[in-house]
Amino acid sequence: MSANAANPVHAALSALDAIQLTRRLIDIESITYNECAVGVFLADFLASRGFAAEKMLVQQDRESHCEGERFNVYAQKPRAAPEVVFSTHMDTVPPFIASSENSEFIYGRGACDAKGIIAAQIAAAEQLCEEGIDAGLLFVVGEERDSAGAKIANQSPRGSRFLINGEPTDNRVALASKGTLRAEIRATGKMAHSAYPELGESAIHKLIEALARVLAIDLPADAEIGPSTLNVGLIEGGRAPNVIADHAVAQVMVRLVGSSAETRKALETAVAGLATVEYTLEIPFMRFRHLEGLPSMVAAFTTDVPWLGSWGEPVLLGPGSIHVAHTPHEKLAKRELLESIDLYVEVARRLVSGKE
Repeated sequence: MSANAANPVHAALSALDAIQLTRRLIDIESITYNECAVGVFLADFLASRGFAAEKMLVQQDRESHCEGERFNVYAQKPRAAPEVVFSTHMDTVPPFIASSENSEFIYGRGACDAKGIIAAQIAAAEQLCEEGIDAGLLFVVGEERDSAGAKIANQSPRGSRFLINGEPTDNRVALASKGTLRAEIRATGKMAHSAYPELGESAIHKLIEALARVLAIDLPADAEIGPSTLNVGLIEGGRAPNVIADHAVAQVMVRLVGSSAETRKALETAVAGLATVEYTLEIPFMRFRHLEGLPSMVAAFTTDVPWLGSWGEPVLLGPGSIHVAHTPHEKLAKRELLESIDLYVEVARRLVSGKE
């Protein structure tokens, strides 16, 4: 039984703080590349709670709108190196949506992805430190785009044995997270007047045929994890309706359940003679340890975990549903937020004690 469960007064205080902190964080706009204000708030807030907080500088991207520096926030109690570190991201997808609440839910951009998680992790770290278990906190920028913050953080680990990364998993421990392979499929042609198609060569027609072949690929599957999936998310090309198109490009994303080698070969074979393939992003498929007695799931989405290997053995866990993340109706159940604090504490105890 957790300390919160044994002490209803302490539980009530933690509940009030976590809900209020979640709303305060939601109300600080932090769309990717604009995380400065929320980072400053968190560094100051953690320092006021007795943590030694520091800023890990992250190089500004050309798309950044930050008026100040862009940075991760790392915090620990001023004692020994932490045995376990809680981590999640400070950035959100657009658009900004201010917080609101009713008796059951907190609403707003970042409610479950991942500002409620930040609040829960701070509460859990405080409780663990009170128990004598050294726990750190790592909040990063850029997860929603390129994991720039995680990649920088991975260069400066603090000696932790375990990393508990927070994403919306409905308070279930992830057994795995799918990887990502992003590909740009490009076709070229020859411009001509559309009344005389025999004088040109349509890049769009070639791309359409290539994509039909891509959609027919039998993608790899895993008996435990499920199938790989593929989405054609963006198509661009051509000059005008009355011009034979000389260029066309499609952005394709595959969710991986293993190595990308087989999928890469299949894509290249499918478009051969019609188009070319260029790979613009790959995030590897990850498997995680099973924690006996706790509900589990498989994350079809990708996370910062592959870029944080220096911070210890990973566990992926957090409150909220990925099905409402990135939507106009993003929300987090208050009950689930409070339960996640106890769950984070329990998982950390089990990992550090070696009883798992």
